[in-house]
Amino acid sequence: MVTRRQFLQGATSLALLGGRPGLQAVFAATADRTSSVVKGGAQAVDGWVRYVDVFTGTGGHGHTYPGASLPFGMVQLSPDTHDSGWDASSGYHQGDGSIMGFSHTHLSGTGIGDMLDVLLMPTQGPVRLQPGSRGLPNENYHSKHDGVSSTAPLLSPDNDVHPGHGYRSRYERASERAQPGYYRVRLTDHDILAELTATLRAGLHRYTFQRPGAGHLLLDLAHGYHTDPAQPAKVTEAELRVVGNDTVVGSRRVHEWAQGRHLYFAMKLSRPFKHAALYVDDKRLPRSAHAAKGNKLKAALHYADAGRAPLLVKVGISAVDTDGALRNLQAEIPGWDFEQVQHAAAASWERELGRIRVQTASETVLRTFYSALYHTMLAPTLFSDVDGRYRGMDQAVHPLPEGQHNYSTYSLWDTYRAQHPLLTLYQSERVPDLVNGLVRMAAESPEGPPVWPLQGVETGCMIGYHSAVVLAEAHAKGFQGIDYARAWPVFRKRAMDDDYRGLPHYRQLGYIPSDKESEAVSKTLEYAYDDWAMAHLAEAAGAHADAEQLRQRSRNYRHLFDPEHSFMRPRGSGGAWLEPFDPRGMGHSKQWRDFTESNAWQATFLNQHDLYAYMRLFGGEGAFERKLDELFNADPGLPADAPADIAGMVGQYAHGNEPSHHMAYLYAYAGAHHKTQARVRMLLDTMYSAAPDGFAGNEDCGQVSAWYVMSALGLYAVDPVSAHYVFGSPLLDHADIDVGQGRVLTVESRGNGPNRPYIQSISWNGRPWTRSWISHAELSAGGTLSFDMGAEPNERFGAALADRPPSFGSAPG
Repeated sequence: MVTRRQFLQGATSLALLGGRPGLQAVFAATADRTSSVVKGGAQAVDGWVRYVDVFTGTGGHGHTYPGASLPFGMVQLSPDTHDSGWDASSGYHQGDGSIMGFSHTHLSGTGIGDMLDVLLMPTQGPVRLQPGSRGLPNENYHSKHDGVSSTAPLLSPDNDVHPGHGYRSRYERASERAQPGYYRVRLTDHDILAELTATLRAGLHRYTFQRPGAGHLLLDLAHGYHTDPAQPAKVTEAELRVVGNDTVVGSRRVHEWAQGRHLYFAMKLSRPFKHAALYVDDKRLPRSAHAAKGNKLKAALHYADAGRAPLLVKVGISAVDTDGALRNLQAEIPGWDFEQVQHAAAASWERELGRIRVQTASETVLRTFYSALYHTMLAPTLFSDVDGRYRGMDQAVHPLPEGQHNYSTYSLWDTYRAQHPLLTLYQSERVPDLVNGLVRMAAESPEGPPVWPLQGVETGCMIGYHSAVVLAEAHAKGFQGIDYARAWPVFRKRAMDDDYRGLPHYRQLGYIPSDKESEAVSKTLEYAYDDWAMAHLAEAAGAHADAEQLRQRSRNYRHLFDPEHSFMRPRGSGGAWLEPFDPRGMGHSKQWRDFTESNAWQATFLNQHDLYAYMRLFGGEGAFERKLDELFNADPGLPADAPADIAGMVGQYAHGNEPSHHMAYLYAYAGAHHKTQARVRMLLDTMYSAAPDGFAGNEDCGQVSAWYVMSALGLYAVDPVSAHYVFGSPLLDHADIDVGQGRVLTVESRGNGPNRPYIQSISWNGRPWTRSWISHAELSAGGTLSFDMGAEPNERFGAALADRPPSFGSAPG
């Protein structure tokens, strides 16, 4: 199993960042940068787009990127400031001092890196084939490949590579501007203005060379994210081909996090280049060469007078073949009108952001909300061509039924908790495509049900198989057009038969022993929730005996609960509790951890589906409430070996990582909903901002942002499979949400404001509502949900047994 902690190089990253003077000044200078109205090339925007700051999360450990993309688009055209290390997971970090170039695929907020495909860098002067060192690009280096001394004289750009500093460039931070679908920056070392925009499957660059004379565009097909800083990206089967004097096509296969993924591209330029120089292993091929194969390919496209006019470059990508990339390009960017493409990108974002129209007196809340909503639409990503072909998890090329789309980049361990429930509300027509994509992956993949699929490859990252939860939620909420019958046999095999990551122990003992399997406590608890989801899928398939077995098995959490200490804790294969035990610690031995990116404090509250039976293990709802209080009030300190993912600490609650995300809402099940209201409002106020370091941890493909969006609306799906939402503390004064088929859900909060987090009463469509929860069926039908807020708690609200959220398929009691 791959977990994100294996890729954490936080200490190294922090050391690198800490060594640069003025980092805090960088954050201060960029935190209030307005990305909504961009001058000098971009169109000024209004509407909801103006509230989005795409730089949110590009500092700290947010791991987001600022470049151009469309909602759920295949292309993410963005600058790369570094290509290795934990804080380079998205290819960009505010702490870096220079830009390597602009590549076409990026991950948003992940804890592991990959992608950064098809890098382009406009330059003037001699050709340089290495990017140079991270940070400022004025260090000399000696390439073991170029065979020349670093003190050699400058060479003509037509003859060979320059052996001095690399091709990366410093950039003017004041010139860096972005809005959804557009990015621009001035590369100061070359005095070139770079502008980017995108369609779903293609990117469009515009480079304005400010200096006269020759210039070139470097294409680096060897560039990509690489886990090992000492080793380049693992690229095989790469090909480049120059077609005429304005087109380049090519492909490569990359073996990083997603082992063996395919990427094809087709690139066209707005004016013909003088000549193209191809390089294999940094050695130039004869000038007559128009094609190259190898693992390390680059090309320099030369222009005699680069500054004569802006140079536009359009690049289509595909996972199928170069013909597919070319068709994608021709279909989506047939001409050369940069402003038209940019305008269409902005309009697309405005349309999607406008599905949730909010009102609040706070400009800060508006910016934070829409920046978060924007980030919920950067994944999953489109993964099929305009002709309906896609590369499956079996690495074969498949056709799609007419009108359907395939997707990739599912960070399921994270996103099943809030992002997918949010999408069922405001992106309902997209849900069948998203879920059918998971069904296809399960049927086509040799690895079985998806865990963390990326571009046709199962990364196997994180624990559980939470694609089952996304399927079960969609079925529970009544989504049609999804092939649940095709999914059931594959998912049943995982649950009942597969020898997969401790599941045989889980089936035999009712838990996974920590002396036999790493991260066994977390695996046991997450398999229990997957069993709950699987029980729903079994009922849908008519497998009622399986459903009953899975329901009972979903209570396997009981076997790891120590009633003496009231903690979930590691247990051995012989049944004994394993020592030593520290609820703040990572595990009982140095061999491995007993928990996944968490400790016993957080694991103790992982239960999402069986709260009323679970509370009895503590001694009742009062004891459970007190234990929750202890979670939020505990010493926030962590041991030295704690992974960097455990962040955003409030006591031992860790908002910077996903296992904690539902925990503030658990008070509702104990009849203390006013404490949910207070905790949620505190987290909304303290854990988010529209700033480079605006997230407590890495953003994880929309999950951290989705928590904010849902919670600001006053809703959260503690158990997505239940198809219910627990109320929190709405932050917004008013919101209109398009829930599909022309229906609108209105959420309004009267008497709201700072220091007024408490629900006094609720009405639904004008009628009093005493429950602390509401169903998806009610919300998706449209209507008006009204909250009356105040400064003091109404402890009666939601306290009665009949008003508490259902759990394990039934009401409390």
